[in-house]
Amino acid sequence: MDAVYFGNTVMQYLEAAGLFAVSFAVFGALQMFVIGRLAALAKESATTIDDAAIRIVKSIRPGFYAYIALFLGYQRLAFPEIVDSIAGGILVIWVAYQVVVALQILIDYIISRWQSEDDVATTSAYSFLAGIIKVILWVLAFVFVLSNFGVNITAFIAGIGIGGIAIAFALQNILADLFSSFAIYFDKPFVIGDTIKVGKYIGTVEKVGIKTTRIKSLQGEEIVFSNQNLTSESIQNFGKMEERRTTFQFGILYETPMEKVRAVPMLVEGIFKNLKGVRLDRVHFKNLGDSALVFEVTYFSEDPDYTLTLDIQQEINFSLMEHFQKEKIEFAYPTQVIYQKKG
Repeated sequence: MDAVYFGNTVMQYLEAAGLFAVSFAVFGALQMFVIGRLAALAKESATTIDDAAIRIVKSIRPGFYAYIALFLGYQRLAFPEIVDSIAGGILVIWVAYQVVVALQILIDYIISRWQSEDDVATTSAYSFLAGIIKVILWVLAFVFVLSNFGVNITAFIAGIGIGGIAIAFALQNILADLFSSFAIYFDKPFVIGDTIKVGKYIGTVEKVGIKTTRIKSLQGEEIVFSNQNLTSESIQNFGKMEERRTTFQFGILYETPMEKVRAVPMLVEGIFKNLKGVRLDRVHFKNLGDSALVFEVTYFSEDPDYTLTLDIQQEINFSLMEHFQKEKIEFAYPTQVIYQKKG
């Protein structure tokens, strides 16, 4: 027992082996106990946080706590400093890896709570954001490991910062579009399927990408907008309309008898009473035009669909023509009367 091998007695090796065996058994039993308790809680709980916790505990592989148990037993022994450094370095790398894996599982759980199966665009945005966060976590873990290996982190981070600024300047337009896409995804000024107007363009949103948004115009062609330019413009979103407001005018002849002029608003109101899905807002004798007595009508369509609104307007026009023909009221059209003075 007093024999020495590589600077340690047989008794010290036995003590280290015993500590390793006990530690490994305790870690394994503890993991199984925690998983069992969490599984029991998950059955009684309506939330899914228990499932995420179980995934985190299960991500701790036997090899990980076997190495921790081995490292604890190793503390009973004396080896050259280089061996101690290697053993400690492996432990730091493994711990950093395990922490990042656990945080990734937690991020996936949080993202899954925010995602919606009915909103593919937002789901993609959250997934992309989760990917960025995971990359940052790996970078931080790498920096942590370097720090524990004695690397001058201050100089390293400064170098990364200068390089990052240079890259940011080179990619500023792409990054601006990227962050604009996040603004579209999360602020939701529109979603896929909405009909929007941007500047002089009107169309239906078909795709929201990382750099561009594509809409299909009323004429059928595809229009591509830079996300940065799109979020800096005023956007009219017809998809958010609950009802559509329409105003139109018509004119009748100046020669129309006064009692018939006064009857026009009531006649228009009667037309709207026979229309479904339409609410009359107002009808007024608006002004005395150059060649007509001008009336203005405003109404609301309960369904904002533009084609349906045109169908309604068409029916109103037909009804106006029929009623005016019956009442012998004539529509006005541009005319010019020239008076010539006899000398």
